[in-house]
Amino acid sequence: MTVELVEIPGYVAGTWTVDPVHSDVGFVVRHVMVSKVRGHFTSFEGRVVTAENPLESSVTATIDLASIDTSNEQRDAHIRSADFFDVEKYPTMTYRSTGIRRDGDDLVLDGELTLKGVTRPVPLTLEVNGFGPDPMNEGGTRAGFTATGEINRMDFGVSFNSPVPGGGVFVSEKVQIVLEIEAALETGG
Repeated sequence: MTVELVEIPGYVAGTWTVDPVHSDVGFVVRHVMVSKVRGHFTSFEGRVVTAENPLESSVTATIDLASIDTSNEQRDAHIRSADFFDVEKYPTMTYRSTGIRRDGDDLVLDGELTLKGVTRPVPLTLEVNGFGPDPMNEGGTRAGFTATGEINRMDFGVSFNSPVPGGGVFVSEKVQIVLEIEAALETGG
């Protein structure tokens, strides 16, 4: 199997720890079929391994589902309940990459998302934002990535919904994923 080499300016191979203070794990869903609700998770951890050939790199992440924040505590409590995430039984969701590939001009991060005990393939469109010096750690290096994708929450058993008068439902089945990731290069020591 031939793996195409991808050129990324300033690319640095190594193992990176996701910086949760300077990263955002977010999502967008349609609400009552007329607006969008945005939210994010405030507690998560992840690791990125950038290989010599970028297409051989990997990602792992764990997200604390109880840390959901949609700027409405009543809604957040409902999402934590058994109607949606059931955080008492399933406290985390995880993502593990299975490969990176080119799709035209895009890089696609293929991986498996596990939510509520269900694992499904979830590809994410990946943008490498850059590599550079770490101003918070003298001599260190930072990297930035953006990843976007979409899941159907029903595929993961997140199936609560109520009909809206006139047609439609309160919460769309499709969930847009928007990840803004900043990571620090791990150093020996």
